[in-house]
Amino acid sequence: MDAGTTLRIARPSDDLDALLPFYRDGLGLEVLYRFEDHAGFDGVMLGAAGGPYHFEFTRAQGHAAGRAPTQDNLVVFYLPDEARWRDAVERMRRAGFAPVASFNPYWDRDGRTFEDPDGYRVVLQRGSWPG
Repeated sequence: MDAGTTLRIARPSDDLDALLPFYRDGLGLEVLYRFEDHAGFDGVMLGAAGGPYHFEFTRAQGHAAGRAPTQDNLVVFYLPDEARWRDAVERMRRAGFAPVASFNPYWDRDGRTFEDPDGYRVVLQRGSWPG
């Protein structure tokens, strides 16, 4: 893998429309593509147009996906600019999502954790990846 690789995070959900306020309105991601009844699956992809990552959420007709298996299933966004970090946290709040206590207290020191309608969590980390 290298910097030119695109990352797709794909996971099932029981309610695609319930995820949109969190990922689109709260995180500010764009709906890149949506499909219905593709071999029994409906789906939506969200990300930044042309960006190196995106999320794909699918619903298999006739199958229950359920909730996240633990509170430590995380996606972490590193926001090194403090003003951008504050704006991102405030956008989540305006969209109706309050921070939750992180299962691992490490993430509460310099970040805020938010839980989506399926129980999966996203951390907005104030700082840059040290790697």
